[in-house]
Amino acid sequence: MTDEITPDEIQSLFTRGDGQYVFARWGRPIVPVVFGVDDATIGTVKGAVEAVVTLAGHAIAETDPELGVNLMIFFFRDWRELPEVPDLDRMIPDLGPLVERLEAADANQYRIFRFDEEGAIRACFVFLRMDRELRAVPAETLALSQIVQTALLWSDLAFTERSPLARVPETGAVILRPEIAGLIRAAYDPVLPAVADDPAHALRLFARLRPH
Repeated sequence: MTDEITPDEIQSLFTRGDGQYVFARWGRPIVPVVFGVDDATIGTVKGAVEAVVTLAGHAIAETDPELGVNLMIFFFRDWRELPEVPDLDRMIPDLGPLVERLEAADANQYRIFRFDEEGAIRACFVFLRMDRELRAVPAETLALSQIVQTALLWSDLAFTERSPLARVPETGAVILRPEIAGLIRAAYDPVLPAVADDPAHALRLFARLRPH
């Protein structure tokens, strides 16, 4: 992709491997909590949440009236640690089999979304197994990448070939790719629905992209 993203490219970002177009954004303010890292990293992650939420024109809250917190981010070294987290198996009923599948696949990250009655995002669980690959990624880069991928229900194939982030050649700083930033901003336009399954929705997103 270039900065000039096309409707077809937008459609591909929300078209799953089975060919189904599925779009959803958060339907409530985001209440994040981070487990398994020091205070400095927690601050980095929450800073990334604030940056992406501000970009989207969405909201962060101190508590969710239904769930307490609704964006849970776990950092750990081994998938087998997850079943030991108190009450996590109540929030994720199939936790045991899931851990076995992720361990067998040697996965280092996984995201689970929960949805409200209309289909908007109501909660998200982010699991990061800090293997050698993820430990080599700067905290700011890892945090921004993960939060971008929780801001919307992207396709399972959306960023397999290209990261949502880019490096500024002059400074080396890592930023959100401009076309992805514009797309997140457009996706939270109040005129648009919070949920869509018609590929024509990509044209509506395209129409609302603003110069940045």
